[in-house]
Amino acid sequence: MSRGNAKPDLVIRNAWIVDGTGAPRRKGGVAVADDRIVAAGELGEMTGATEIDAGGRVLAPGFIDAHTHDDRALLVDPLMTCKVSQGVTTVVAGNCGVSLAPLTTHARPPAPLDLVCADPAGFYPDFGAYLDALDADPPATNALAQVGHATLRLGAMDRLDRAATGAEVRAMRARLEAALEAGASGLSTGLFYPPAAAAPTEEVIEIAKGLHAFGARHSTHMRDESDHVTESLEETFRIGREAAVPVIISHHKCSGRANHGRSVETLALIDKARAEQPIGLDCYPYVAGSTTLSRDMLSDASEVLVTWSEPKPEAAGRKLSELAREMGVSEAEAVGALMPAGGIFFMMDEADVRRILAYPHTMIGSDGLPHDAHPHPRLWGTFARVLGHYARDVGLFSLEEAVRKMTSLTAAQFGLGGRGVIREGAYADLVLFDPDQIRDAATFERPKVPAIGVALVVVNGRVVWRDGAHTGARPGRALRLQDLERPAAAAS
Repeated sequence: MSRGNAKPDLVIRNAWIVDGTGAPRRKGGVAVADDRIVAAGELGEMTGATEIDAGGRVLAPGFIDAHTHDDRALLVDPLMTCKVSQGVTTVVAGNCGVSLAPLTTHARPPAPLDLVCADPAGFYPDFGAYLDALDADPPATNALAQVGHATLRLGAMDRLDRAATGAEVRAMRARLEAALEAGASGLSTGLFYPPAAAAPTEEVIEIAKGLHAFGARHSTHMRDESDHVTESLEETFRIGREAAVPVIISHHKCSGRANHGRSVETLALIDKARAEQPIGLDCYPYVAGSTTLSRDMLSDASEVLVTWSEPKPEAAGRKLSELAREMGVSEAEAVGALMPAGGIFFMMDEADVRRILAYPHTMIGSDGLPHDAHPHPRLWGTFARVLGHYARDVGLFSLEEAVRKMTSLTAAQFGLGGRGVIREGAYADLVLFDPDQIRDAATFERPKVPAIGVALVVVNGRVVWRDGAHTGARPGRALRLQDLERPAAAAS
């Protein structure tokens, strides 16, 4: 053990260990000293300062949420109950082109930045200041943070409805590189959204080229996830090739009735591209997405729920169709009356969701929006839903494969060495759950309900969740680029 012959701080015994690699479960236990696992498997007579009998439940690595918008939640709600209650111990933030740094602004930021923070005072002029804030007042989970392309555009351009000039591109790349120096893990884009929709592919490539020397990654909310999904995939692959960086496709989906079933086509394209360059992807286990309320998305959705509305807060949680009838207007007109607002859009096909979930290279990301008044249930339920509904009840994949998709696969994609696995020397991020009972309790009607069946969650060796309640511990860390493993494609 790392502390000589001292007794381990924590011993969990009598568990079924699912180690995160996809290997079959095995009976045994885990011993923890400080923030590390010092023994895993048969523990013999080893005892710990704290002893926990797992009672035959499953002990797995803590889940890594591959796609979040927790940037501000980590600071204003550092207990992170919505995540630790379902076994999440690390979150990847700064997605869809949106980050809290580097940006100085004196006006309310445009959508979708306002989904993460509507207050201009909540942004940070440099990335180091944001990470320092997490260090100074740590959350319960670990956090890995990316730089948002839309955030860079807002800080470098006088208006966002055009391509950046050469000087503006150079300024954005310089700010990206400074953020990487400070510890940002990579660059995210949200080319679907108005702040970045006018950015040509070449602009993104030139900025993303700054990632290569740092061994950083690029994640993307693609330009189109509906009728032009294949063209957007090709654009994504091109950015990765020309910038010479790994690319992660965020929340992969095929939106709109006309595109239901096209995951057969998109996954084949991803498979082909993966043979030539590093490509990853994540998804969430629901047929509905959630973002800002927009007329442009109505045609793709069979139903829309309002998640928040500034002029009409009472609309949160209600169907847009019902609100429109009460107002005596069309749904498009109702959207105008509700904005700024957010919505849940039912626009995917269950067969596509299952096909993408089952794809061996798909990670799990919640894409939850923690500041919505009536959020999508994925914020509280994603990981338990994969384990309970899709692995156990539907049988889409084994429990071991479900855990791999939430742990070692994600750790490998983001360079999180020593996390996502149960083995001696790894960080002690752990979750203990009942495989027969675990399920998501959050629903579209009642979205803020903790998962059922999660008995214990440990972050960096400290218990943060036990027997249905938060312990109050906040041992999470801001994980910096310099702590990560470099991707093979960026090695020199």
